[in-house]
Amino acid sequence: MMTSIFRVFRTGVFAVLSLGMIAPSFGDTLKIATEAFYEPFAYKAADGSLVGFDIDITYALCDAMGAECEIIEQDWDGLIPGLLAKKYDAIIASMSITPERQKVVDFAGPYYKEPSKFYARKGSGLSDTAEGLAGKSIGVLRATTFEKYIQKHFPDAVIKGYPTQEEVYLDLAAGRVDAGMASGTPVQKGFLDKDAGKDFEFFGGTHWDEEIHGIGTGIPVRKEDAALRDRLNAAIKTIRGNGVYQKINDKYFSFDIWGLD
Repeated sequence: MMTSIFRVFRTGVFAVLSLGMIAPSFGDTLKIATEAFYEPFAYKAADGSLVGFDIDITYALCDAMGAECEIIEQDWDGLIPGLLAKKYDAIIASMSITPERQKVVDFAGPYYKEPSKFYARKGSGLSDTAEGLAGKSIGVLRATTFEKYIQKHFPDAVIKGYPTQEEVYLDLAAGRVDAGMASGTPVQKGFLDKDAGKDFEFFGGTHWDEEIHGIGTGIPVRKEDAALRDRLNAAIKTIRGNGVYQKINDKYFSFDIWGLD
């Protein structure tokens, strides 16, 4: 389940927030879980350290709250169970705010929104319709909105769920699945732009179903931790307002990932 822990101590000046937002306390430690196979949001550098948009956002939010960050790496399908078991305080792992998840956890955010896309080998001739993908095997990260979306909108497709996104890419390249579905940016950055993905491409348009995908990507916390949720929401507003969010955005993307305005 848990494979490694990265502790980062953050310091910085935090302006007391107005407009009724809860001001955070100083000197506390927050344990934040992530899943490290989702480039460019969270992945491992050559030296084994965790890097990516979600990692930088985590550090920025902790700075804004005057807190120390302890980032805990966790398999995707163990993220919410680990939160409920109090192994950590929150999750920053590009997790969609969905009605189903809101039954068991609360969310801060959203902090960005990005539709899903299909991808396959170039020249596959596949179309992103229920008829076009009938009988085709689709690789997805398991226990995700992508899996539920395909179940609803592509009922005759064969879904293959994987514990990491990297394994989806490997099986697609090996011909063990016909296509994959995920958010467009991590597929572009983590696969299509690399040598392993040079023979693959997106096909069809973008896909979004608010009943499944929710209102965007958020930060799960336990339902009883309303104060932490409010602190995180206040910190999101702070880094959006002081330019820190935009600097992190521009480090990883050539467009605005926010997508919520």
